[in-house]
Amino acid sequence: MTLTPELGPRVLNRTTLERQLLLNRSELSAAQAIERLVAVQGQEIDAPYLGLWTRLASFTQADLAALLNDRRVVRGSLLRGTQHLALADDYVWIRPLVQVILSRTRQAAFGRLMRGVDVEELAALARGHLAGRTLTRPQLRDLLRERWPEVDPVALGFSPQALLPIVHTPPNGLWGTGGPTPFTLAEEWLGRPLEPAPPVERLVARYLAAFGPASVMDVQMWSGLTRLRGVMEAMPGLRRYRDASGRVLFDLADAPLAAADAPAPVRFLPWFDNLIVAFADRGRMMTAEQRKQVCVGAAVHPTFLVDGTVGGMWELKDGVLTVEPFEALSDEVMGELAVEGARLMAFAGVQGGEIVWSPPRRSLTVA
Repeated sequence: MTLTPELGPRVLNRTTLERQLLLNRSELSAAQAIERLVAVQGQEIDAPYLGLWTRLASFTQADLAALLNDRRVVRGSLLRGTQHLALADDYVWIRPLVQVILSRTRQAAFGRLMRGVDVEELAALARGHLAGRTLTRPQLRDLLRERWPEVDPVALGFSPQALLPIVHTPPNGLWGTGGPTPFTLAEEWLGRPLEPAPPVERLVARYLAAFGPASVMDVQMWSGLTRLRGVMEAMPGLRRYRDASGRVLFDLADAPLAAADAPAPVRFLPWFDNLIVAFADRGRMMTAEQRKQVCVGAAVHPTFLVDGTVGGMWELKDGVLTVEPFEALSDEVMGELAVEGARLMAFAGVQGGEIVWSPPRRSLTVA
């Protein structure tokens, strides 16, 4: 098949930003935005709120809290085996697709510590303990220890959420809420079963709508699934492009591309934001050196965008917003960041906050 002309990095960048609702704040509701994004990273409790705030024209903390309390959105282990918020309508088919990831991750983390434990027995016992009620992780762990007192308690505490469709119900997931993590069987919370055999093509299509054009490796990085090349090559109607390095990029046939010269405003992104973690090759968003500073181990630090790409990192702590650019910023950009930073602090409920500008990281590295 003849490939279409090469897509330059600016077109890829602007198209991704457009699909991620980051070129213009969207009029979508919070539920519509979560559906558009497939699922919102929720490793940090407050991160989904900030991720939606930076994308939507009208969004409050109460909007997401209402969706969680009304059971329209749930929080649980999904893509890459990590915490995400997803519409209940999407959770019921995404969760079965990623079971293989959760099982593999649990085995890698705790298999050695749980030798001799029958995994099916563990899942059945945990399901029985949770039937008709919510337990915190420590409560469920202690009940399981009655059967396996010699097994590592951390392994017992974390294994059930990988083996069973478990959601973490409110007040967990509400802005600023900590405490023990509650475990509830998803089917009971949602009042319906999970889909028995959802097609993986459904997940691929949703990813491309939110992040494309993208390579097979990009989809696998985002989802945690493997062996998707054959799936994507066989999907009818997908359009193919290539990037500057010659890699094949797939996209939905009717998905438009953004103009390379589309203006991209400054934006603050939270911990583990979808935009940053959704690609194997993150060159459309940042340089390799910047990635080393943003993505450290399992952590993905909060960043801000300047002209559509990562311009630095930030932290909001004790009423102070610290902005740490990678390079020297113009007065105009600093002014835009100051305005956006003030909006960020207002959303977070910070009264009388201040912005502190750190020296550019490149200067610190050279020094």
